[in-house]
Amino acid sequence: MLTGVSFDVRPGEAVALIGPNGAGKSTLLAGLIGTAAHAAERWVVPDRADIGLLPQTSTADLDFPVTLEDVVLMGRTARLGMRWPGRADRRIARDAIELVGLGPQRRTRFGALSGGQRQRGLLARALAGEPRLVLLDEPFNGLDRASRDALLGVIERLKAEGVALLITTHDLDLARAACERTLLVNGEQVAFDETACVLTLEQVERTFAAHAIEIDGHTLATTEHHASEHAEHHGLGQHEAHGAPAAPAERPGAASDAAR
Repeated sequence: MLTGVSFDVRPGEAVALIGPNGAGKSTLLAGLIGTAAHAAERWVVPDRADIGLLPQTSTADLDFPVTLEDVVLMGRTARLGMRWPGRADRRIARDAIELVGLGPQRRTRFGALSGGQRQRGLLARALAGEPRLVLLDEPFNGLDRASRDALLGVIERLKAEGVALLITTHDLDLARAACERTLLVNGEQVAFDETACVLTLEQVERTFAAHAIEIDGHTLATTEHHASEHAEHHGLGQHEAHGAPAAPAERPGAASDAAR
């Protein structure tokens, strides 16, 4: 269960959703797409057809003889109703493939793509539905540097087109690079504000409790250490040893108050 949450995601921005395993991140995403119940006092989300989802894991059969274009075209399903995909649908699918930088692989068997290419292909599938809100569940996991950079570029282009993004991640550097605001959760909301204000050592330690955490993308730290010891050992600036104020109690947006 996730309680006490109040946040919004604006068109043209990305919000990072950060917390330890079991903190309620997946529950929140499931609530947004309608597969989990919630008891929010205020819950304003787009229609399901207007939400694109990149899941953390894919159940696709990599041996199945289907091309990348076929997989991406599946993202049009919510827009098709009872009709078959037409020329316009195929054009939209191809545009999504081009957006994620996989144009030359359009007719490649999906299972023959690299892991990073398949991840971008699944993102293209989510984008083929022309969503207003895109949910990315740990999209950077297992990606090499080139694939991570390509995905960051796609995120920036989507924001420029006015798409709203909610991105779960454990990588604080990527959150700083891609997300204007950050929501920290651990069963309840810890903080929600501009990313630079939220990702302080104190706030991150409050969120991860006794869990291992990653600082600046390369340093493993645990919350049993004192903040000053972190600052001295890892070379953190003095301002990073102090927490940011908690988010306001009331904030209109995509979801609020409780999800379970």
